[in-house]
Amino acid sequence: MIKFEKIAVKSGDKSLVDLSFEIKNSLAIVGESGSGKSLTLKAIMDILPKELLREVRITGIEELQRGKNLAFVPQNPFTALSSMSKIKKQFWGVDRGVAVNLLEQTGLDASCMDRFPSELSGGQLQRVIIAIALSQNPKLLLMDEPTTALDSETKEEIVSLIKELREKLGFYLIFVTHELGLAKKLCEQIMVIGDGKIIEFGEAKELFLAPKSEYTKRLLAADFNGREFRK
Repeated sequence: MIKFEKIAVKSGDKSLVDLSFEIKNSLAIVGESGSGKSLTLKAIMDILPKELLREVRITGIEELQRGKNLAFVPQNPFTALSSMSKIKKQFWGVDRGVAVNLLEQTGLDASCMDRFPSELSGGQLQRVIIAIALSQNPKLLLMDEPTTALDSETKEEIVSLIKELREKLGFYLIFVTHELGLAKKLCEQIMVIGDGKIIEFGEAKELFLAPKSEYTKRLLAADFNGREFRK
């Protein structure tokens, strides 16, 4: 279990994020556009602009460091890789055999190593990015809306893949999304946030069956209608 005793982000005297929570294994962070989902991930990764004040306190796991035990999968697979380099050049510090093995675990084959990103589909690119993230042997994997740029069928495939890999490799997962249906399929816990604060937190099944807040009910209604909830 990882306990985030404090995740706080401030701009001057204004609080943008103020959260405390625990992860058993897999957690989805959901909320309206601008609720602080991505800002929370950036605070954990320590990549916020200097003008924003950041505080993160964690127990239950050794210090998290990007590139060592903390990995990230971004939203858009089409812009996440260098368009000028073949896939084999994008696995920094990883032997070819290890890279091929990771690609195979994500459902790709060795031929991808000698292709440029422009030669792959969105789903294939996202699998490559997941393989690169896993090459860091992460204790915690952060994913920021990783299915947004994909079609419905590919979204389902990627979510199933992530779930399978998490169960196989045993890393903790924080999955940021505005699609509650995907969150329910992938994660055991869901944290609903608004204005950088926790609105509701609990087991996914329980939250879907009996949401307590009107905010969560509106999120569920928006998700049912296939759109992102905005103020």
